[in-house]
Amino acid sequence: MGPQQTWLPGARCQERAPPKSDQDKEKRWAEMFELMDLNKDGHIDVLELRAGLAGRGLSRASVDRIVQAGDTNQDGVLDFEEFIQYLRNHEKQLKVMFRRLDRNNDGQIDASEIQDCLHSIGVNISLEEATRILLSMDKDGTMTIDWNEWRDHFLFNPLTNMEDVARHWKRSMMLDTGEQLTVPDEFTEEEKKSGFVWRQLMAGAMAGSVSRTGTAPLDRLKVFRQVHGSSDFRGNVLSGFKHMLREGGVRSLWRGNGVNVLKLGPETAIKFTAYEKVKSLIRGHDETRTLRVHERFVAGCMAGATAQTTIYPMEVLKTRLTLRKTGQYSGLADCATQILRREGVGAFYKGYIPNMLSIVPYAGIDLAVYETLKFAWLNRNRGVADPGVMVLVGCGAVSSTCGQLASYPLALIRTRMQAQASVKGAPRISMLSLLHNIITQEGIAGLYRGISPNLLKVVPAVSLSYVVYEYTRMMLGVDIEGRRSRKG
Repeated sequence: MGPQQTWLPGARCQERAPPKSDQDKEKRWAEMFELMDLNKDGHIDVLELRAGLAGRGLSRASVDRIVQAGDTNQDGVLDFEEFIQYLRNHEKQLKVMFRRLDRNNDGQIDASEIQDCLHSIGVNISLEEATRILLSMDKDGTMTIDWNEWRDHFLFNPLTNMEDVARHWKRSMMLDTGEQLTVPDEFTEEEKKSGFVWRQLMAGAMAGSVSRTGTAPLDRLKVFRQVHGSSDFRGNVLSGFKHMLREGGVRSLWRGNGVNVLKLGPETAIKFTAYEKVKSLIRGHDETRTLRVHERFVAGCMAGATAQTTIYPMEVLKTRLTLRKTGQYSGLADCATQILRREGVGAFYKGYIPNMLSIVPYAGIDLAVYETLKFAWLNRNRGVADPGVMVLVGCGAVSSTCGQLASYPLALIRTRMQAQASVKGAPRISMLSLLHNIITQEGIAGLYRGISPNLLKVVPAVSLSYVVYEYTRMMLGVDIEGRRSRKG
């Protein structure tokens, strides 16, 4: 082992229970079939399989793929023989993968072997990350995985090669809550060359567009409360909606949404490109080195700053269009023309400094909380399947909310600075002066004005984003684990 591998505890199991005989194993599989065959018709359909595997964190696409792989007579269901034959064939594939991972042929897999094997297929992870993977399968607490643990863990997960295993372990969600984009996902060289990345980004952009559109009324209410404070916009969420409906009708609830969706595509593309460039700079000559969490955070912040600087004029236009009164602007171009004529080019970067400052607490806390929650889940669920998609969705929602809470005062100041000219008689003041005025006139609570509709939109935003994300990836030929669909 190299020097960095001394972190791994050296405990190993000296004696393991001998594997069960083939007869006992297939008897256990027969019992599984009986349990899953809910209507006792001698067949298992997709719905019964989903119910039987509900606790394993598998996506619908994965369960569908099990039926497709085992259904030799193409009748859409698995009979007993097809079920047993699928498990036999899949076990053989798992055995090949296990032997490939077990580099020293001792019948056990440790974290360094996981790290080395994934490194060989272009997936660079740290030893600590490899240990987290190991913990998800280590049922007996020995810090190693034997064949029985490996087989039981992946028996009902339709993985066929080590690349699939790697994606299964690194799986993450690109969810959008309408706020700042989080630190981009990590992609392997094989994924970049195969076109997987653009399909992933396209699915994320589509999910974000639907999510933002679905929660646009809450977003507009948030902006109103941020800008007008307590003096002009009193009452609860319901009274806020009534005010907007009286002023402009139902369509007014979606004012500003068009540009909010329009900026998502370029922001995602710029952030991903910048993230890859910054990672290369941090790695230097050692292009295969795994980035540590704090390095990913730095790269994410710099990529976010680059993306925000590029698209920031659209942020200002979004705020002005969101706050506009009926008839004030005829559209996006008219809004931009009026701002340019009345206030000059500098108006398109109002609030830029607090916006840049808010990137650090948002990205840092979002990443830290997400990693902490995922690690905590693995520690509490040793020997259980890795975090399923809903666990990751939950982690993403909580981490995003924590990031928003930390960066919200800066976001509020940014929005007020962006909207200064749209508030009648409002003087142009600096960030520090605005901060002082808010605390003096409204107290500390004033820095969180409008946060209630912002928090209310987290759950629907994440839910919409996940559903659209999953189905868009399936339409593009990439399932939730990241593999190309095999059709025909």
